[in-house]
Amino acid sequence: MPDTASAAPRPRRRGDALLDAIHAAVVAELDENGYAGMTMEGVAERAGAGKASLYRRWDSRAELVRDTVYHLMRDPAGSPDTGSLRDDLRALLGQTTRLLSGPLGEALRALLSEMLADRLRTDDLSALSLRMGRRLMGEAVQRAVARGEIDPDAVTDARLDVGQALMRDRFLFRSVDEHDVDEIVDTVILPLLHAPVTGPPNRPPAG
Repeated sequence: MPDTASAAPRPRRRGDALLDAIHAAVVAELDENGYAGMTMEGVAERAGAGKASLYRRWDSRAELVRDTVYHLMRDPAGSPDTGSLRDDLRALLGQTTRLLSGPLGEALRALLSEMLADRLRTDDLSALSLRMGRRLMGEAVQRAVARGEIDPDAVTDARLDVGQALMRDRFLFRSVDEHDVDEIVDTVILPLLHAPVTGPPNRPPAG
């Protein structure tokens, strides 16, 4: 007699629920099989979705992994609000460190090597990373401005970008950990944000 419980159809997910299930399945596949062993079929099976639903959204596993990385790096509540700029920056970069230290970090390295020959895709990946990092850093820094911790004129796009850029550089060539976070926050970002701006007038950071 067939097991009717196991044969019952899985509930159909839609919208955000489906996307969340797919991204979670990507992480599980990467953790178990690595990027080389990850397949669209495996992701679809784990997510309880049809393979066609994945290919309607992503042309390849590279596109799917890229979107999963950025989906998980986005915090719906924005950057952490601890009440102080230093702790906000440490919490924000710490989140990035923990993510990149897991299976998604290894997948991102593989993804970048696979995409190096495609200038349009690498430029797109770089732009996505820049926008996300600048937005989250901007939120933390603007709270510090409101608290009177730093001068608003000290906030520039370049200063918002430098911490995340150092994190990416270290991640790509070795690894990143909490020591890197403290070093970058204490010896690079905070000194820059407390230093006066010289040269052309400052322009507000991109939102």
